[in-house]
Amino acid sequence: MSGTSVSTVAYYLALIGGILMVLFGLLGFVGSFGAYYLHWGFAYGGIVTLIMGVIALVGARSASTVVWAIVLIIVGLVGGGLGGLLVVLGGLIGLIAAVSKKV
Repeated sequence: MSGTSVSTVAYYLALIGGILMVLFGLLGFVGSFGAYYLHWGFAYGGIVTLIMGVIALVGARSASTVVWAIVLIIVGLVGGGLGGLLVVLGGLIGLIAAVSKKV
């Protein structure tokens, strides 16, 4: 890990967090959908986590740019859970890497 750059660490954290958010979103959606047929109130959290996980997966590659780092932080806060925490950490590290490049 000594040869790994900060932006690579941000990428991996956001990627792993996005994968976890997608998995937990699918589990939450399928679990709620199976118990309550078409009762969208319970499946809402699963859908939001799933969408935020897909956005995190798309933005993970660009975690070291300022805009995507801020987007990842917001996505992680909205998505929540362990995956959301990893995405927030990836966004924060990516933001630090982006700001330190500009200085």
